[in-house]
Amino acid sequence: VVAVFGTTRGAIGESAGSSRESEAVVSEADDVKADPSADVPIYKFKANALDGHEISFADYKGKVLLIVNTASHCGYTPQYAGLEALSKKYQAQGLAVLGFPCDQFGHQEPGDAAAISSFCTKNYGVDFQMFDKIEVNGKEANPLYTYLKKSTKDHGDIRWNFTKFLVDKQGKVLKRYGSMASPESIAADIEAALQ
Repeated sequence: VVAVFGTTRGAIGESAGSSRESEAVVSEADDVKADPSADVPIYKFKANALDGHEISFADYKGKVLLIVNTASHCGYTPQYAGLEALSKKYQAQGLAVLGFPCDQFGHQEPGDAAAISSFCTKNYGVDFQMFDKIEVNGKEANPLYTYLKKSTKDHGDIRWNFTKFLVDKQGKVLKRYGSMASPESIAADIEAALQ
């Protein structure tokens, strides 16, 4: 996926020659200059949900975000249950959990959007927003993840599935958590961000 500034009416397409039609396209939102929060970079992104409809991150203004790269066949996959519990517990207070399936680590997310959706719902009752499969590292890294990685002290590549980023109500990336950090272990940080 190629990041382009000043896009016109729609998502950024993939670079020439790419055959990754099933991957989410995250792009900068259009016509955001009228809103003062438009200067907050995270609100300029868009992404396609698993069902294919486009979601603007501007829709998340004023919410605390927990953004996670996920996989269905990983040792950390049971974290879906903890992520869903966090979503249920804090959604009414302004938390939005956002899942981005990724197949870059051990080919642990081989399915298409329908398979991912079915797996998450059937096995973990996932009701939080899930997006199309993306890449989080390398030349084809999704622009959202390029931004997230540059916005924390740890600027390095995502090391594995279920890396989490906590974003405050103003759109500032607060912290990056590795795969081993369980959803339950970051509840106190979420509560603080919701204040």
